[in-house]
Amino acid sequence: MNETELIEQAVQGDLDAFNSLVLTYEDAAFNVAYRILNDSEQAADATQVAVISMYRKLSTYRGGSFKGWFLRIVTNACYDELRRVKRRPTVPLEPETDDGELIESPSWAEDPSAGPEEVMSSREMEQAIQHCLNGLEEKFKVVLIMVDLSGEDYETVADIIQSPMGTVKSRLARARQKMQECLQGVGELLPAKYRLKDEANDDTVH
Repeated sequence: MNETELIEQAVQGDLDAFNSLVLTYEDAAFNVAYRILNDSEQAADATQVAVISMYRKLSTYRGGSFKGWFLRIVTNACYDELRRVKRRPTVPLEPETDDGELIESPSWAEDPSAGPEEVMSSREMEQAIQHCLNGLEEKFKVVLIMVDLSGEDYETVADIIQSPMGTVKSRLARARQKMQECLQGVGELLPAKYRLKDEANDDTVH
């Protein structure tokens, strides 16, 4: 049974079809929720709320990317959770780059001078990325998570945030710039070879 048939059956009340849809996308939903909320329990709660909401809203689905439609519900559930705990960003967002160019690859997560033997350990990278994500304003964080970490295309993300594709690209460019700057500044979370020179030297001077 393909996805369209599963959706049709689920709308008609077939719980097996609905559960199949949930199993298909629950990992992606949780990963997005976790990146937004930075708390596994809250992410699990938001995902569960989103699944219930998806079931109730199935009859309103009007085609297009079902995954995108579901992730929009997940994102809204995360916003509700953020409002509930009154969490707010603490790092101001800086203006976008002067040239306004959008780099197609997530360079904020790369070191251009690093070779294969110099790849950052996954644990340290995870800590640094999450630290910097936590500093992004919600609307920019969501776009960056969807494109760079979840792998969604611009059209799908535009549908998720219900904004023009140009808005997606603009927010992504600004979020990537901020992430790149932040990753250069969190020396305590990065291996010495990835820190700014002054920070690395501080570790050797006593």
